[in-house]
Amino acid sequence: MSVRQWKVAFVVGLAATAAPALGPIAAPLGEATQSSIPDFSGIWWHQSLPGMEPPASGPGPVTNLVRRKDNGESDYNQLVGNYRNPILKPHAAEVVKRYGEVALGGEVAPSPANQCWPEPLPFIYKNFAIQLLQQPHQVTILYEQDHEVRHVRMNQQHSVPLTPSWYGDSVGRYEGDTLVIDTVGTRPDRKYAMVDLFGTPFTEKLHVVERYRLIDFEEAKEGLARDAKENWRPVGPARSTGKHLQVHFTVDDDGVFTTPWTGTVTYGRGADDWPEIVCAENVKKYYEPDTDVPTAARLDF
Repeated sequence: MSVRQWKVAFVVGLAATAAPALGPIAAPLGEATQSSIPDFSGIWWHQSLPGMEPPASGPGPVTNLVRRKDNGESDYNQLVGNYRNPILKPHAAEVVKRYGEVALGGEVAPSPANQCWPEPLPFIYKNFAIQLLQQPHQVTILYEQDHEVRHVRMNQQHSVPLTPSWYGDSVGRYEGDTLVIDTVGTRPDRKYAMVDLFGTPFTEKLHVVERYRLIDFEEAKEGLARDAKENWRPVGPARSTGKHLQVHFTVDDDGVFTTPWTGTVTYGRGADDWPEIVCAENVKKYYEPDTDVPTAARLDF
């Protein structure tokens, strides 16, 4: 097992122990009553890499061309994106192809995750664990790696004028038992501007709509089966058989993609411990070549 696999297996081991309408939310919607708001509290884990589950049908995310020989899953030790995926415009396909050639050459291509940079949607689904902190005016989403945090303003319009930011401008609303989050304004002028571990780029037009919903294990099985067919699960199948949290997301960016595409991430219950996992800003990593430390000419907060 490589050092990188060991690190991933350690984190996942902690967890194992225990098509929506696209278009910006144009106006505030009436607030849901307290009794109708779903309770997403607690820690939710998924246990797979690269992380996104392709949809049952229709356009889906870029997936790995390199498969494990034992079971056909994505080979996480060599991430080579399928640049032939029809969702990619020609220039984007070329970016993905070049990114994969780095992995085929035996190196680890840089990404927001291994270079200690903020992870945009939907790249951020790579993180194994999340917590949703629900308040009437906002939902705060915590990720267990690198202290990443997203703030979702509830029942609000997108800011005008919109100032692009690391995670974009997110506004949300409840639709019955579903939390809908609409995100635009993610900064593309950054190093490692990619929506997945295959180097797929994005532009200022990136628009992501997420739908968070609690589902029973029987309903979750379908997404978990798609996950098991595609992704690497170092510690085997999930052990949780109770409620699951499923995120169905739609990605649109006509600067990169030929069509909107969808995917899901299905979280179950795992350990209640919240591990502190920090991407050390050390240019002499012990498991990769020298890395670039994020720098800025001035503070952006």
